[in-house]
Amino acid sequence: MTWWQRYRIRHYLRNSIWIFPVLAIVVAVTLVRLLSWLEEAMGWHGDYHPDTMRAVLGSLAGAMFTFIVFVCSSLLLVVQLASAQLTPRIIGTLFRDTLTKLTLSMFVFTFTFSIAALVRVGTSAPLLTAEIAAFSSAGCLGLFIFLIDHVGKVLRPSGALHSVASQAHQVIDSVYPRPLMKSTETRPEPAPLPDQVPARTVPSPGDGVVLAFDVKGLVALGTRYNCLIELVPQVGDFIAANYPLFHVYGGEEFPADSLCQSIALGTERTMEQDPAFAFRMIVDIASKGLSPAVNDPTTAVLAIDRIHHLLRHVGSRRLDDERIRDAGRVRLMYRTPDWEDFVILAVTEIRQFGGVSIQVARRLRAMLEDLIQTLPEERAAPLRLELKLLQRSAARFFVEPEDRALADISDTQGVGGRSDRSLTSGLRS
Repeated sequence: MTWWQRYRIRHYLRNSIWIFPVLAIVVAVTLVRLLSWLEEAMGWHGDYHPDTMRAVLGSLAGAMFTFIVFVCSSLLLVVQLASAQLTPRIIGTLFRDTLTKLTLSMFVFTFTFSIAALVRVGTSAPLLTAEIAAFSSAGCLGLFIFLIDHVGKVLRPSGALHSVASQAHQVIDSVYPRPLMKSTETRPEPAPLPDQVPARTVPSPGDGVVLAFDVKGLVALGTRYNCLIELVPQVGDFIAANYPLFHVYGGEEFPADSLCQSIALGTERTMEQDPAFAFRMIVDIASKGLSPAVNDPTTAVLAIDRIHHLLRHVGSRRLDDERIRDAGRVRLMYRTPDWEDFVILAVTEIRQFGGVSIQVARRLRAMLEDLIQTLPEERAAPLRLELKLLQRSAARFFVEPEDRALADISDTQGVGGRSDRSLTSGLRS
């Protein structure tokens, strides 16, 4: 099985909500069979009348079916409302949520168990099967209340931002595994780019967004055929069919399928190897909050809180891990966002859309000034540029001098937090 096939299976299982419920159907039917066999073998029979048991189990099954339809309809409605309020990119969060999958699976299990138990009621009422069906239905009520609480927390702005940011920190560590070296340490010289014309160009087999690629597999191919492989698009880029996907420099010729099976294309971006997509989602949530139709700058401030910590994390990592060596020779080259790309992505749109909000201006200033202080000096230039642009925006949008004075103060809460005005004035000077 190739890397691409394994990736497709893993990606489909992770993003599909129906698999656990289907497995619950199989488990329920199998469990009823085992319990029926055990009850017959042990001679266990309940004191209930068979007709009463049939009526109860039939009512439970019908109620559970209606309940499942209601829950699924409600979840779809909640997802649509959340995507309209936050960003459509947040829809996948619920479909990947393990607790939601398990809760729906329990509902389906109870319905299937009740149906399977109903058809096995004969001249006597089963004991264990009937009690499990009844208590499972009662347990589903508690699970439903838990599901409401869980989904309400996950799809609130704070919950959605927390979920995205948590995944983003993991992706940053995986894509940029090495910490930024201190200025006193010796940095390795980057390998020179090939100056010759590619010996071979491998086109894309189809349309799609680059989701991920097999780093180890591509390095192994480069070593085996003694060549340098360059991935032309960046993870997150859309590439059309027959556009250049790989450049191969030197070495022996090998089947293009080997390269195409080492990269995954899809319909929408994922965060698996794309930390910039996490910033994109958070910025989209902030931008939606700053739109005139919504006018919710506090949500934008919550988003800036997450961006602040993500930028600090990215700023402390080496961002030049784009050339992978094996046996002393570069075998794979690919592009990743650099520090300036992350800063522009994280700040520009929020600064533009939130230019009329004192709350957003103060929170952005607090973030930029803190990053200038805490990150190494080599990270400071784009941050200082954004700070100057923020000052110009404040001068342009706030006519009253008192408003401009308020916007020129850093505040980690936007409006209402305590700020160090002496530190702010010193950094501006």
